[in-house]
Amino acid sequence: MVEALRGLGYNTQTALADIIDNSVAAGASEVRVELIWAETESRITCLDNGTGMSAAGLDLAMRLGERNPLEERSKSDLGRFGLGLKTASFSQCRRLTVATIGTDNMQSLRWDLDYIANSHDGGWHLLEGPHPGSEKCLEPLSDAGKGTMVLWEELDRIITPGSTVQDFLNLADKVEQHLGMVFHRYLEGSRPRLRVLLNGQPVRPWDPFMTDHPGKPYNPPVFKHPSIRGIEAECHVLPHKDMLSPEDFERLGGPDGWTAQQGFYVYRNERLLVAGSWLGLGTGRSWTKDEAHRLARIRIDIPNSADADWKIDIRKSTARPPIYLRDWLTSLAEATRARARRAFAHRGRPTLLGNKQVAEAWKVERLASGMRYRIDSDHPAVRDVLDEAGTLLPQIKAMLRVIEETVPVQRIWIDTAENKDTPCTGFEKAPSSEVSEILMVMYRGMVERKGYSASSAKEQLRATEPFHAFPYLVDALPDNL
Repeated sequence: MVEALRGLGYNTQTALADIIDNSVAAGASEVRVELIWAETESRITCLDNGTGMSAAGLDLAMRLGERNPLEERSKSDLGRFGLGLKTASFSQCRRLTVATIGTDNMQSLRWDLDYIANSHDGGWHLLEGPHPGSEKCLEPLSDAGKGTMVLWEELDRIITPGSTVQDFLNLADKVEQHLGMVFHRYLEGSRPRLRVLLNGQPVRPWDPFMTDHPGKPYNPPVFKHPSIRGIEAECHVLPHKDMLSPEDFERLGGPDGWTAQQGFYVYRNERLLVAGSWLGLGTGRSWTKDEAHRLARIRIDIPNSADADWKIDIRKSTARPPIYLRDWLTSLAEATRARARRAFAHRGRPTLLGNKQVAEAWKVERLASGMRYRIDSDHPAVRDVLDEAGTLLPQIKAMLRVIEETVPVQRIWIDTAENKDTPCTGFEKAPSSEVSEILMVMYRGMVERKGYSASSAKEQLRATEPFHAFPYLVDALPDNL
Protein backbone atom coordinates (compact mmCIF):
# COMPACT_ATOMS: atom_id res chain seq x y z
CA MET A 1 0.00 0.00 0.00
CA VAL A 2 2.78 2.41 0.88
CA GLU A 3 4.57 1.74 -2.39
CA ALA A 4 1.29 2.48 -4.20
CA LEU A 5 0.89 5.75 -2.30
CA ARG A 6 4.28 6.83 -3.61
CA GLY A 7 2.76 7.14 -7.08
CA LEU A 8 0.21 9.87 -6.35
CA GLY A 9 2.01 12.28 -8.68
CA TYR A 10 3.93 14.63 -6.42
CA ASN A 11 7.15 16.25 -7.54
CA THR A 12 9.70 17.62 -5.09
CA GLN A 13 8.36 21.15 -5.13
CA THR A 14 4.71 20.18 -4.60
CA ALA A 15 5.73 17.72 -1.89
CA LEU A 16 7.65 20.41 0.02
CA ALA A 17 4.71 22.81 -0.32
CA ASP A 18 2.55 20.17 1.37
CA ILE A 19 5.06 19.93 4.24
CA ILE A 20 5.04 23.72 4.67
CA ASP A 21 1.22 23.64 4.86
CA ASN A 22 1.62 21.78 8.15
CA SER A 23 4.04 24.44 9.37
CA VAL A 24 1.53 27.19 8.55
CA ALA A 25 -1.20 25.26 10.38
CA ALA A 26 1.14 25.04 13.40
CA GLY A 27 1.46 28.82 13.50
CA ALA A 28 5.00 29.00 12.15
CA SER A 29 6.32 32.39 11.07
CA GLU A 30 9.54 30.95 9.62
CA VAL A 31 10.35 27.76 7.72
CA ARG A 32 13.89 26.74 6.81
CA VAL A 33 14.26 24.28 3.93
CA GLU A 34 17.67 22.74 3.30
CA LEU A 35 18.63 20.66 0.25
CA ILE A 36 21.91 19.05 1.25
CA TRP A 37 23.96 17.36 -1.50
CA ALA A 38 25.97 14.30 -0.52
CA GLU A 39 25.47 12.06 -3.57
CA THR A 40 23.50 8.96 -2.46
CA GLU A 41 23.55 10.29 1.14
CA SER A 42 21.81 13.55 0.13
CA ARG A 43 18.95 14.68 2.32
CA ILE A 44 16.29 17.38 2.60
CA THR A 45 15.14 18.99 5.84
CA CYS A 46 12.28 21.33 6.65
CA LEU A 47 12.42 23.08 10.04
CA ASP A 48 9.72 25.44 11.33
CA ASN A 49 9.30 27.55 14.45
CA GLY A 50 5.68 26.57 15.02
CA THR A 51 4.10 25.34 18.22
CA GLY A 52 5.40 21.81 17.85
CA MET A 53 3.53 18.69 18.96
CA SER A 54 3.17 16.54 22.01
CA ALA A 55 4.22 12.89 21.90
CA ALA A 56 0.59 11.88 21.34
CA GLY A 57 0.18 14.53 18.66
CA LEU A 58 3.26 13.34 16.82
CA ASP A 59 2.07 9.75 16.95
CA LEU A 60 -1.26 10.83 15.46
CA ALA A 61 0.39 12.97 12.77
CA MET A 62 2.54 10.05 11.61
CA ARG A 63 -0.45 7.76 11.09
CA LEU A 64 -1.91 7.48 7.60
CA GLY A 65 -5.37 9.04 7.31
CA GLU A 66 -5.48 10.09 10.95
CA ARG A 67 -8.47 12.38 10.34
CA ASN A 68 -11.71 12.24 8.39
CA PRO A 69 -11.70 14.69 5.42
CA LEU A 70 -15.40 15.36 6.10
CA GLU A 71 -14.67 16.76 9.57
CA GLU A 72 -15.16 20.49 10.07
CA ARG A 73 -11.81 22.27 10.31
CA SER A 74 -10.61 25.67 11.41
CA LYS A 75 -10.66 28.32 8.70
CA SER A 76 -6.85 28.50 8.71
CA ASP A 77 -6.33 24.76 8.20
CA LEU A 78 -4.58 23.99 4.90
CA GLY A 79 -4.96 20.20 5.12
CA ARG A 80 -7.86 17.86 4.55
CA PHE A 81 -7.07 14.17 4.19
CA GLY A 82 -4.53 13.58 6.96
CA LEU A 83 -2.22 12.09 4.34
CA GLY A 84 -0.14 15.01 3.05
CA LEU A 85 2.87 14.71 5.35
CA LYS A 86 3.27 11.00 4.68
CA THR A 87 2.32 10.73 1.00
CA ALA A 88 4.33 13.82 0.06
CA SER A 89 7.37 12.47 1.88
CA PHE A 90 7.04 8.89 0.62
CA SER A 91 6.85 10.22 -2.94
CA GLN A 92 10.41 11.56 -2.59
CA CYS A 93 12.22 9.37 -0.05
CA ARG A 94 12.22 5.95 1.58
CA ARG A 95 12.99 7.20 5.08
CA LEU A 96 10.92 9.88 6.80
CA THR A 97 11.78 11.20 10.25
CA VAL A 98 9.68 13.82 12.04
CA ALA A 99 11.02 15.40 15.21
CA THR A 100 9.20 17.97 17.32
CA ILE A 101 9.52 20.05 20.47
CA GLY A 102 6.23 21.24 21.88
CA THR A 103 4.99 20.80 25.40
CA ASP A 104 7.35 17.83 25.87
CA ASN A 105 11.04 17.37 25.26
CA MET A 106 12.12 16.43 21.74
CA GLN A 107 10.14 13.55 20.33
CA SER A 108 10.85 11.83 17.02
CA LEU A 109 9.29 9.05 15.00
CA ARG A 110 10.39 7.44 11.75
CA TRP A 111 8.92 5.60 8.82
CA ASP A 112 11.47 3.43 6.99
CA LEU A 113 10.02 1.80 3.88
CA ASP A 114 12.92 -0.64 3.57
CA TYR A 115 12.39 -1.76 7.15
CA ILE A 116 8.69 -2.33 6.46
CA ALA A 117 9.43 -4.19 3.21
CA ASN A 118 11.84 -6.54 4.99
CA SER A 119 9.63 -7.10 8.03
CA HIS A 120 8.73 -10.78 8.41
CA ASP A 121 5.44 -10.19 10.21
CA GLY A 122 3.99 -7.78 7.60
CA GLY A 123 3.46 -5.17 10.30
CA TRP A 124 3.38 -1.38 9.96
CA HIS A 125 6.33 -0.59 12.20
CA LEU A 126 6.56 3.07 13.19
CA LEU A 127 10.05 3.44 14.62
CA GLU A 128 11.23 5.71 17.42
CA GLY A 129 14.09 8.15 17.01
CA PRO A 130 16.22 8.98 13.96
CA HIS A 131 18.07 6.36 11.97
CA PRO A 132 21.40 5.43 13.58
CA GLY A 133 23.96 7.94 12.30
CA SER A 134 21.36 10.62 11.53
CA GLU A 135 21.15 12.08 15.03
CA LYS A 136 23.16 15.19 14.02
CA CYS A 137 20.53 16.08 11.43
CA LEU A 138 18.15 16.96 14.27
CA GLU A 139 20.56 19.34 16.03
CA PRO A 140 19.08 22.52 14.45
CA LEU A 141 15.73 21.70 16.08
CA SER A 142 17.40 21.02 19.40
CA ASP A 143 19.20 24.36 19.16
CA ALA A 144 15.95 26.17 18.31
CA GLY A 145 14.17 24.71 21.34
CA LYS A 146 10.75 24.72 19.66
CA GLY A 147 9.11 23.67 16.43
CA THR A 148 9.08 20.69 14.11
CA MET A 149 11.61 19.22 11.69
CA VAL A 150 10.85 16.92 8.77
CA LEU A 151 13.85 14.93 7.52
CA TRP A 152 13.92 13.09 4.20
CA GLU A 153 16.64 10.50 3.65
CA GLU A 154 17.19 7.81 1.02
CA LEU A 155 16.00 10.16 -1.75
CA ASP A 156 15.51 7.44 -4.32
CA ARG A 157 13.01 9.49 -6.36
CA ILE A 158 15.36 12.50 -6.48
CA ILE A 159 18.88 11.03 -6.56
CA THR A 160 18.84 8.50 -9.37
CA PRO A 161 21.74 6.91 -11.28
CA GLY A 162 23.62 9.67 -13.07
CA SER A 163 22.37 12.51 -10.84
CA THR A 164 24.89 15.31 -10.35
CA VAL A 165 25.27 18.26 -8.02
CA GLN A 166 24.07 20.51 -10.87
CA ASP A 167 20.86 18.51 -11.09
CA PHE A 168 20.40 19.10 -7.36
CA LEU A 169 21.01 22.83 -7.78
CA ASN A 170 18.51 22.97 -10.65
CA LEU A 171 15.98 21.24 -8.41
CA ALA A 172 16.56 23.87 -5.72
CA ASP A 173 15.72 26.57 -8.28
CA LYS A 174 12.45 24.84 -9.15
CA VAL A 175 11.59 24.50 -5.47
CA GLU A 176 12.25 28.19 -4.89
CA GLN A 177 10.04 29.24 -7.80
CA HIS A 178 7.21 26.95 -6.74
CA LEU A 179 7.21 27.96 -3.09
CA GLY A 180 7.39 31.64 -4.04
CA MET A 181 4.28 31.14 -6.17
CA VAL A 182 2.21 28.91 -3.87
CA PHE A 183 2.75 30.98 -0.73
CA HIS A 184 3.18 34.42 -2.31
CA ARG A 185 0.28 35.94 -0.38
CA TYR A 186 1.90 34.81 2.88
CA LEU A 187 5.34 36.07 1.85
CA GLU A 188 4.32 39.50 0.53
CA GLY A 189 4.39 42.85 2.30
CA SER A 190 6.75 44.72 4.56
CA ARG A 191 5.69 42.48 7.48
CA PRO A 192 4.97 39.10 5.90
CA ARG A 193 3.09 36.43 7.83
CA LEU A 194 5.57 33.79 6.72
CA ARG A 195 9.26 33.72 5.92
CA VAL A 196 10.64 30.78 3.95
CA LEU A 197 14.38 30.30 3.60
CA LEU A 198 15.85 27.87 1.08
CA ASN A 199 19.46 26.96 1.88
CA GLY A 200 19.62 30.12 3.98
CA GLN A 201 18.27 32.50 1.30
CA PRO A 202 14.78 34.06 1.58
CA VAL A 203 12.28 32.82 -0.99
CA ARG A 204 10.91 35.75 -2.98
CA PRO A 205 7.14 35.88 -3.51
CA TRP A 206 5.89 35.69 -7.10
CA ASP A 207 2.72 37.71 -7.63
CA PRO A 208 0.97 36.28 -10.73
CA PHE A 209 -1.13 39.42 -11.11
CA MET A 210 1.52 42.15 -10.88
CA THR A 211 -0.79 44.07 -8.59
CA ASP A 212 -0.84 47.86 -9.03
CA HIS A 213 1.43 47.87 -12.11
CA PRO A 214 0.57 51.04 -14.10
CA GLY A 215 0.76 49.20 -17.44
CA LYS A 216 -2.16 46.87 -16.67
CA PRO A 217 -5.10 47.55 -19.00
CA TYR A 218 -7.65 45.88 -16.71
CA ASN A 219 -7.73 45.40 -12.94
CA PRO A 220 -11.29 45.71 -11.59
CA PRO A 221 -12.46 45.41 -7.99
CA VAL A 222 -13.15 42.06 -6.36
CA PHE A 223 -16.31 40.28 -7.53
CA LYS A 224 -18.22 38.50 -4.77
CA HIS A 225 -20.60 35.72 -5.71
CA PRO A 226 -24.13 37.11 -5.43
CA SER A 227 -25.48 34.24 -3.31
CA ILE A 228 -22.64 32.06 -2.00
CA ARG A 229 -20.51 33.39 0.84
CA GLY A 230 -16.75 33.08 0.79
CA ILE A 231 -16.35 32.87 -3.00
CA GLU A 232 -14.51 35.82 -4.53
CA ALA A 233 -12.95 36.53 -7.92
CA GLU A 234 -10.54 39.17 -9.17
CA CYS A 235 -9.94 39.47 -12.91
CA HIS A 236 -6.62 40.70 -14.29
CA VAL A 237 -5.27 41.52 -17.72
CA LEU A 238 -1.51 41.79 -17.45
CA PRO A 239 0.65 44.38 -19.21
CA HIS A 240 1.83 43.59 -22.72
CA LYS A 241 5.50 42.89 -23.21
CA ASP A 242 5.94 46.39 -24.66
CA MET A 243 4.88 47.87 -21.31
CA LEU A 244 7.40 45.87 -19.26
CA SER A 245 11.11 45.97 -18.69
CA PRO A 246 12.97 42.82 -19.81
CA GLU A 247 13.44 41.86 -16.15
CA ASP A 248 9.76 42.26 -15.33
CA PHE A 249 8.72 40.36 -18.46
CA GLU A 250 10.95 37.42 -17.56
CA ARG A 251 9.84 37.36 -13.92
CA LEU A 252 6.13 37.75 -14.64
CA GLY A 253 6.21 34.77 -17.01
CA GLY A 254 6.35 32.56 -13.92
CA PRO A 255 7.76 29.06 -13.51
CA ASP A 256 6.13 27.70 -16.68
CA GLY A 257 6.07 30.72 -19.01
CA TRP A 258 3.44 33.18 -20.17
CA THR A 259 1.19 30.89 -22.17
CA ALA A 260 1.12 28.11 -19.56
CA GLN A 261 0.40 30.51 -16.68
CA GLN A 262 -2.83 31.97 -18.10
CA GLY A 263 -6.23 31.15 -16.63
CA PHE A 264 -7.69 30.76 -13.16
CA TYR A 265 -5.63 30.80 -9.97
CA VAL A 266 -7.56 29.00 -7.24
CA TYR A 267 -6.68 29.83 -3.63
CA ARG A 268 -7.87 28.21 -0.44
CA ASN A 269 -7.12 30.30 2.64
CA GLU A 270 -4.77 32.34 0.41
CA ARG A 271 -2.68 29.26 -0.36
CA LEU A 272 -2.46 28.67 -4.12
CA LEU A 273 -3.92 25.34 -5.24
CA VAL A 274 -4.20 25.69 -9.02
CA ALA A 275 -1.79 27.95 -10.90
CA GLY A 276 -3.12 28.76 -14.34
CA SER A 277 -5.94 26.62 -15.69
CA TRP A 278 -9.22 27.27 -17.48
CA LEU A 279 -10.75 24.58 -15.23
CA GLY A 280 -12.52 22.83 -18.09
CA LEU A 281 -14.73 25.88 -18.67
CA GLY A 282 -15.60 27.32 -22.05
CA THR A 283 -18.44 28.19 -24.37
CA GLY A 284 -19.25 25.20 -26.54
CA ARG A 285 -16.02 23.34 -25.80
CA SER A 286 -13.38 23.77 -23.15
CA TRP A 287 -10.95 26.64 -23.58
CA THR A 288 -7.35 25.77 -24.30
CA LYS A 289 -4.28 27.85 -23.53
CA ASP A 290 -3.21 29.96 -26.49
CA GLU A 291 -1.09 33.00 -27.24
CA ALA A 292 -4.05 35.33 -27.74
CA HIS A 293 -5.16 34.98 -24.10
CA ARG A 294 -1.79 34.77 -22.40
CA LEU A 295 -2.39 38.05 -20.55
CA ALA A 296 -5.53 36.79 -18.75
CA ARG A 297 -5.26 35.66 -15.13
CA ILE A 298 -8.18 35.37 -12.71
CA ARG A 299 -7.86 34.93 -8.96
CA ILE A 300 -10.48 32.77 -7.24
CA ASP A 301 -10.70 32.52 -3.43
CA ILE A 302 -12.58 29.62 -1.87
CA PRO A 303 -12.98 28.60 1.81
CA ASN A 304 -11.73 25.21 2.98
CA SER A 305 -15.34 24.21 3.58
CA ALA A 306 -15.71 24.04 -0.23
CA ASP A 307 -13.03 21.35 -0.72
CA ALA A 308 -15.47 18.57 -1.49
CA ASP A 309 -17.49 20.73 -3.91
CA TRP A 310 -14.30 21.68 -5.78
CA LYS A 311 -12.96 18.10 -5.66
CA ILE A 312 -9.59 19.16 -4.26
CA ASP A 313 -7.15 16.26 -4.53
CA ILE A 314 -4.62 15.04 -1.97
CA ARG A 315 -1.76 16.87 -3.69
CA LYS A 316 -3.75 20.16 -3.63
CA SER A 317 -2.90 20.65 -7.29
CA THR A 318 -6.20 20.09 -9.11
CA ALA A 319 -9.67 21.51 -8.66
CA ARG A 320 -12.94 21.35 -10.57
CA PRO A 321 -15.52 24.08 -10.08
CA PRO A 322 -18.95 22.90 -8.92
CA ILE A 323 -21.87 23.14 -11.33
CA TYR A 324 -23.48 25.98 -9.38
CA LEU A 325 -20.44 28.22 -10.04
CA ARG A 326 -19.65 27.35 -13.65
CA ASP A 327 -21.90 29.95 -15.33
CA TRP A 328 -20.65 32.73 -13.04
CA LEU A 329 -17.00 31.83 -13.58
CA THR A 330 -17.52 31.44 -17.34
CA SER A 331 -19.03 34.91 -17.66
CA LEU A 332 -16.13 36.47 -15.71
CA ALA A 333 -13.61 34.57 -17.81
CA GLU A 334 -15.24 35.51 -21.12
CA ALA A 335 -15.03 39.22 -20.30
CA THR A 336 -11.43 38.90 -19.11
CA ARG A 337 -10.35 36.83 -22.11
CA ALA A 338 -11.87 39.36 -24.50
CA ARG A 339 -9.94 42.19 -22.85
CA ALA A 340 -6.75 40.13 -22.79
CA ARG A 341 -7.11 39.27 -26.46
CA ARG A 342 -7.59 42.95 -27.29
CA ALA A 343 -4.56 43.97 -25.22
CA PHE A 344 -2.43 41.29 -26.91
CA ALA A 345 -3.59 42.25 -30.41
CA HIS A 346 -3.00 45.96 -29.81
CA ARG A 347 0.30 45.35 -27.97
CA GLY A 348 -1.03 46.99 -24.81
CA ARG A 349 -2.03 50.24 -26.50
CA PRO A 350 -5.46 51.62 -25.55
CA THR A 351 -8.38 51.25 -27.94
CA LEU A 352 -10.39 53.77 -25.94
CA LEU A 353 -9.40 57.35 -25.18
CA GLY A 354 -11.65 58.38 -22.33
CA ASN A 355 -15.11 57.40 -23.57
CA LYS A 356 -14.15 57.75 -27.23
CA GLN A 357 -13.36 54.72 -29.40
CA VAL A 358 -10.12 54.87 -31.38
CA ALA A 359 -10.80 54.82 -35.14
CA GLU A 360 -9.22 51.57 -36.32
CA ALA A 361 -8.04 50.91 -39.87
CA TRP A 362 -9.30 47.31 -39.89
CA LYS A 363 -12.68 45.94 -38.87
CA VAL A 364 -13.93 42.39 -38.41
CA GLU A 365 -17.04 41.11 -40.13
CA ARG A 366 -18.52 38.02 -38.48
CA LEU A 367 -20.56 36.05 -41.00
CA ALA A 368 -22.26 32.67 -40.89
CA SER A 369 -19.47 31.35 -43.09
CA GLY A 370 -16.70 32.75 -40.88
CA MET A 371 -14.80 35.96 -40.17
CA ARG A 372 -13.51 38.47 -42.69
CA TYR A 373 -11.10 41.33 -42.14
CA ARG A 374 -11.97 44.55 -43.97
CA ILE A 375 -10.27 47.90 -44.33
CA ASP A 376 -12.52 50.49 -42.72
CA SER A 377 -13.42 52.97 -45.43
CA ASP A 378 -14.28 55.54 -42.73
CA HIS A 379 -10.76 55.61 -41.35
CA PRO A 380 -9.54 59.19 -41.99
CA ALA A 381 -6.53 58.10 -44.08
CA VAL A 382 -8.69 55.85 -46.26
CA ARG A 383 -11.66 58.22 -46.52
CA ASP A 384 -9.41 61.11 -47.60
CA VAL A 385 -8.09 59.07 -50.56
CA LEU A 386 -11.52 57.77 -51.57
CA ASP A 387 -13.03 61.25 -51.51
CA GLU A 388 -10.28 62.65 -53.72
CA ALA A 389 -9.95 59.63 -56.02
CA GLY A 390 -12.16 60.90 -58.86
CA THR A 391 -11.82 58.61 -61.87
CA LEU A 392 -9.35 56.42 -59.97
CA LEU A 393 -12.01 55.39 -57.43
CA PRO A 394 -12.78 51.97 -59.04
CA GLN A 395 -9.09 51.08 -59.24
CA ILE A 396 -8.48 52.16 -55.64
CA LYS A 397 -11.45 50.14 -54.40
CA ALA A 398 -10.21 47.15 -56.37
CA MET A 399 -6.75 47.57 -54.82
CA LEU A 400 -8.22 47.68 -51.28
CA ARG A 401 -10.28 44.57 -51.99
CA VAL A 402 -7.20 42.70 -53.23
CA ILE A 403 -5.37 43.68 -50.03
CA GLU A 404 -8.32 42.47 -47.93
CA GLU A 405 -8.49 39.15 -49.74
CA THR A 406 -4.76 38.48 -49.49
CA VAL A 407 -4.05 39.28 -45.85
CA PRO A 408 -1.57 36.48 -44.90
CA VAL A 409 -3.64 35.33 -41.93
CA GLN A 410 -2.12 31.86 -41.73
CA ARG A 411 1.44 33.16 -41.94
CA ILE A 412 0.72 35.79 -39.26
CA TRP A 413 -0.87 33.14 -37.06
CA ILE A 414 2.12 30.78 -37.41
CA ASP A 415 4.66 33.55 -36.85
CA THR A 416 2.77 34.73 -33.77
CA ALA A 417 2.68 31.21 -32.32
CA GLU A 418 6.38 30.62 -33.01
CA ASN A 419 7.55 34.00 -31.71
CA LYS A 420 4.98 34.06 -28.87
CA ASP A 421 4.20 37.68 -29.68
CA THR A 422 2.25 39.70 -32.20
CA PRO A 423 4.09 41.19 -35.22
CA CYS A 424 5.40 44.75 -35.03
CA THR A 425 2.71 47.16 -36.23
CA GLY A 426 1.57 50.70 -35.55
CA PHE A 427 4.96 52.23 -36.44
CA GLU A 428 6.59 50.26 -33.64
CA LYS A 429 10.35 50.85 -33.70
CA ALA A 430 9.93 53.29 -36.62
CA PRO A 431 11.77 56.60 -36.26
CA SER A 432 9.67 59.57 -35.15
CA SER A 433 10.56 61.43 -38.33
CA GLU A 434 8.86 58.75 -40.43
CA VAL A 435 5.69 58.89 -38.33
CA SER A 436 5.69 62.70 -38.42
CA GLU A 437 6.00 62.73 -42.21
CA ILE A 438 2.91 60.58 -42.70
CA LEU A 439 1.07 62.40 -39.93
CA MET A 440 1.75 65.72 -41.66
CA VAL A 441 0.26 64.44 -44.95
CA MET A 442 -2.98 63.52 -43.18
CA TYR A 443 -3.05 66.71 -41.14
CA ARG A 444 -2.57 68.90 -44.22
CA GLY A 445 -5.35 67.10 -46.06
CA MET A 446 -7.77 67.52 -43.16
CA VAL A 447 -7.08 71.23 -42.78
CA GLU A 448 -6.63 72.32 -46.42
CA ARG A 449 -9.11 70.06 -48.22
CA LYS A 450 -11.61 69.03 -45.55
CA GLY A 451 -11.86 72.38 -43.81
CA TYR A 452 -10.98 71.17 -40.32
CA SER A 453 -9.62 73.70 -37.87
CA ALA A 454 -6.15 72.93 -36.55
CA SER A 455 -7.49 71.98 -33.11
CA SER A 456 -10.27 69.72 -34.45
CA ALA A 457 -7.86 68.02 -36.88
CA LYS A 458 -5.46 67.27 -34.03
CA GLU A 459 -8.30 65.96 -31.88
CA GLN A 460 -9.34 63.63 -34.70
CA LEU A 461 -5.79 62.37 -35.20
CA ARG A 462 -5.35 61.69 -31.49
CA ALA A 463 -8.26 59.25 -31.75
CA THR A 464 -7.11 57.63 -35.00
CA GLU A 465 -5.10 54.43 -35.25
CA PRO A 466 -2.09 54.30 -35.21
CA PHE A 467 -1.47 57.96 -34.35
CA HIS A 468 -3.30 57.62 -31.02
CA ALA A 469 -0.04 56.07 -29.76
CA PHE A 470 1.91 59.23 -30.64
CA PRO A 471 0.05 62.12 -28.96
CA TYR A 472 3.28 64.08 -28.55
CA LEU A 473 3.81 64.08 -32.33
CA VAL A 474 0.23 65.22 -32.90
CA ASP A 475 0.71 68.05 -30.43
CA ALA A 476 3.86 69.11 -32.30
CA LEU A 477 1.98 69.74 -35.57
CA PRO A 478 1.95 73.43 -36.52
CA ASP A 479 -1.20 75.44 -35.96
CA ASN A 480 -0.59 77.47 -39.14
CA LEU A 481 0.12 75.72 -42.45
